[in-house]
Amino acid sequence: MTMVPRLKTLYEEEVKASLQQEFGISNPMAVPRLEKIVLNMGIGEAIQNIKILENAVPELALIAGQRPVITRARKSIAAFKLREGMPIGCRVTLRRNRMWYFLDRLVTVALPRVRDFRGISDRSFDGRGSYTLGIRDHLIFPEVDYAKSDGSKGINVTLVTSAESDAQALHLLRGLGMPFAA
Repeated sequence: MTMVPRLKTLYEEEVKASLQQEFGISNPMAVPRLEKIVLNMGIGEAIQNIKILENAVPELALIAGQRPVITRARKSIAAFKLREGMPIGCRVTLRRNRMWYFLDRLVTVALPRVRDFRGISDRSFDGRGSYTLGIRDHLIFPEVDYAKSDGSKGINVTLVTSAESDAQALHLLRGLGMPFAA
């Protein structure tokens, strides 16, 4: 028997009903839900030193619990000495149980480890219910070994929801325990 993630149970039992009541949604299938989480690590230094990217891929795999894909430049930009097709980062898309487990670790373990943490901004919504959070230092995740890492790298975490508005998405993420600043 597989274990159901804690946050998924919280969503099904409490958050879903709260969203239905708050926004007057009668159809249970129309209630906003978390669809996927995309982790993106853009590594500009990979242009000069490909070794940095080779070290970043296994670190992102440890954080996500899933192997990332290498992202490549779409266009050539002479000012940055960047040619089309050069590897410039890595990303991974989490869905279903892996998504719920990652969100749980992000909210309960990683974010509280940020120095001088006072909550995250509630202004990073895109207008269609997705929320993007920039993490400056990937070393806040306990899976990454500080001694083996070659410096801190930033990660963009995008939480994609099925919400129709930012207000619905904010209510959903707040219900799931995202520590928004007051």
